[in-house]
Amino acid sequence: MNRVPKSTWLPIVLLIYLGAMAYIGYADYASGASSALYYFGIIGITLIVILTLHFVLKHKERLRREREDNLNR
Repeated sequence: MNRVPKSTWLPIVLLIYLGAMAYIGYADYASGASSALYYFGIIGITLIVILTLHFVLKHKERLRREREDNLNR
């Protein structure tokens, strides 16, 4: 059985967490306690960080796989 790489499961977990936090924070946005720029800005920045994390982890996994392949030759 193949294991799910960290570059896949960790961003998915963080996206679920972001969704929950956005849902909880929506009441403040809807009531006017926080601005649209703040609410959607935080969501956007967090999405960028999660996407960057995905690509960094993907790169590390590729380097690790290449290193293991070179050792096995």
